[in-house]
Amino acid sequence: MTASGRRVRSRLPTVCTWLSLLAAVPVLVISVFRAVGAEWPVLVVQLLAFTPWLAVPAGVALVLSLFGGRRWLQLVTAALLACQLFWLFPLDVARPSPAAAAAPAASPAEQQPPATVELNVMSINSQFGRADAATIVRLVREKKVALLAIQEHSQGLQERLAAEGLDALLPHRISQPTDDGAGSAVYSSHPLEPVGVLPDTPFLMPTVRLTATGSAAGASAVLELTNVHTLPPVDTRVGQWRSDLRALSRLADRPGHRLLMGDFNATYDHAEFRSLLRAGEEGLVDVAAASGSRLLPTWPMDGTRLPGIAIEHMVTSHGVGSSGYQVHGVPGTDHAAILATVAVPAA
Repeated sequence: MTASGRRVRSRLPTVCTWLSLLAAVPVLVISVFRAVGAEWPVLVVQLLAFTPWLAVPAGVALVLSLFGGRRWLQLVTAALLACQLFWLFPLDVARPSPAAAAAPAASPAEQQPPATVELNVMSINSQFGRADAATIVRLVREKKVALLAIQEHSQGLQERLAAEGLDALLPHRISQPTDDGAGSAVYSSHPLEPVGVLPDTPFLMPTVRLTATGSAAGASAVLELTNVHTLPPVDTRVGQWRSDLRALSRLADRPGHRLLMGDFNATYDHAEFRSLLRAGEEGLVDVAAASGSRLLPTWPMDGTRLPGIAIEHMVTSHGVGSSGYQVHGVPGTDHAAILATVAVPAA
């Protein structure tokens, strides 16, 4: 080996150590913010949304530390990577199936699972009404969607959806179109009635009551849907974002079967969103997280050079089952459509 080769080899551990530190320090800082559920300033809130991607630099830091040969650094980077993996696959999102949660029945008749009405549901933020109406209607038709929630709904989008035949598929509608991103629409194949609007929120977040009839004779169910669109946590509006999420959490105290669906502008890595899931006596369930799909990104979907994150959610009250969570891109909007099947206990 030449003298220059020996010098390079002797410097390699030092270089790897410094590179490992360079990768590890940002992960460590953001991990502290993630671990402590405080009301952090807006920049921290925005960085926390990308927490799942920290597993990449954490893994790089660990590999580099192995070449660096510093035991203390290897332990630190291994711990950092373990934290990321724990947050990627949290233990508190699973829930037992209704059958497993039920007490043992006293007779064979009582062992039958409770009757439910299944509904295919879908949500899409249309980005100021620019979403492609043909794609939305195609998804509704192909996925047999019975309940559709649209955020940032506009009059122009409503007319394009009608021209594509949405009204024939989902004839019941409660909508308030606007041109400033605050608009809302709920379409359904079952009757709808307005319940109210969440107070003190810049974007419209109405709650509607749906009465659905299942295939079983006489089986019917009532579901209250809130079309969610919180203010994004940017500049001074981060306080309003927190206020919107707190207002949503208060819905968990209301009786009945509930679905909160739409653009929460929050991820599972925000303490404010996890607090929402703990609301009420039994808590609420994030459908994507419960199905093991919480890492499927829903924004940005328009080619923006940002790592994808999941800010669209379906959140149910604890008695409502769910399955088949999916994410689909829709041209014209930077948000993905989310779909799932919910099973609402029959009345």
